Amino acid sequence: MSRTAGGPVAWCAVFAVFVVFAVITWQVVAHGPLLRVDRWASRGLVHPDRASELLSDLGNVQVAVPVLLVVAGYAAWRGRAAGLGRWWWAPLLALLVLAAVPALLVPLKEWTARPGTPAVPPGTGYFPSGHTATAVVAYGGAVVVLRPWLRTARARRLAVAGGVVLVLAVSYGLVRRGYHWPLDVVAAWCPGTVLLAVLSRSTRRSSSGTGSR
Repeated sequence: MSRTAGGPVAWCAVFAVFVVFAVITWQVVAHGPLLRVDRWASRGLVHPDRASELLSDLGNVQVAVPVLLVVAGYAAWRGRAAGLGRWWWAPLLALLVLAAVPALLVPLKEWTARPGTPAVPPGTGYFPSGHTATAVVAYGGAVVVLRPWLRTARARRLAVAGGVVLVLAVSYGLVRRGYHWPLDVVAAWCPGTVLLAVLSRSTRRSSSGTGSR
């Protein structure tokens, strides 16, 4: 019942995300007027400092990937201890979805060849932001995998809020430090959100198939 009711809404949300990403990408490739707004916003936000550097570092694979690995390992241990038939599926899928991030983004970076802000050395390949997408999928995936093992609704809400705060912190740090234009970050939210939706839907179906609550 929930799948039938939520299906159209979920597909509409995915379509809306796709439209946003397509429009931003089109503007970047065509050097459209939206880039003037992007440059204006960047000039007002860029202020490199230690705090922005640390926040942006939360999107590094050296930080985000170990977080997901630890949570995935914990979820696998809990699932096996609970006797789930496919206790390994959700943790493994979360790691595979994270591995898909560079596979999706690297061709886009090469195709768009967008230069960076004045705060970084000359170069291209800044669109979309890989650090942002990594943060979305790693921290969001950790929440998706962990939520079934949290006992209270309050704990689940806190986990979701914590994931959102981490993603926003990385996004702000990247723009504030000048590592990325604002549109690089906003665009990276889109594929990250779609990948999280795929992960969440697949893990729910797997959970219902094994009889897990």
